[in-house]
Amino acid sequence: MYFYVKALHIIFVVTWFSGLFYIVRLFVYNAEANTKTEPERSILMKQYDIMQKRLWYGITWPSAILTLIFGTWMGVLYGSLPMWLLVKLFFVAGLFIYHITLHIIFRQQQRGIFKWTSQHLRIWNEVATIFLIAIVMLAVVKQLLSVAWAIGVLIVFSLLLFLAIKIYKKYRKE
Repeated sequence: MYFYVKALHIIFVVTWFSGLFYIVRLFVYNAEANTKTEPERSILMKQYDIMQKRLWYGITWPSAILTLIFGTWMGVLYGSLPMWLLVKLFFVAGLFIYHITLHIIFRQQQRGIFKWTSQHLRIWNEVATIFLIAIVMLAVVKQLLSVAWAIGVLIVFSLLLFLAIKIYKKYRKE
């Protein structure tokens, strides 16, 4: 039973992350559409609003909830909370906070409020990547002796990611 629950948990983690990555891309496109002239602006924004709603309520939220259900069920079947799992759960809690921030942005954009520029959204999109790496590494490696090393790798990876974003921004302007 444990492995079936684990398989379902992994499936919904994958679909949840897919939704998280794609919704922010839609936020970027919607924010950029907001700067266009009519009629292009209204046509694009109407389409992005529909795509956002379908993705957010049809895939991302259900996947997050099912991830939580199957993860909790898996934890009960596992029977203990080793230290690596507690650290992983810390990152999962951070991921849920990130999810809620995306929900706030989603609701703002649905009301036509654009507080985030497309560049800020591109940067914010990479936060999910950092959570993904941290969570998967902890779930697979499971050794706390390597936590300090893993945090160092995450910091270096994050810096490289943000450097790549800066380079891409410069490239786009040219």
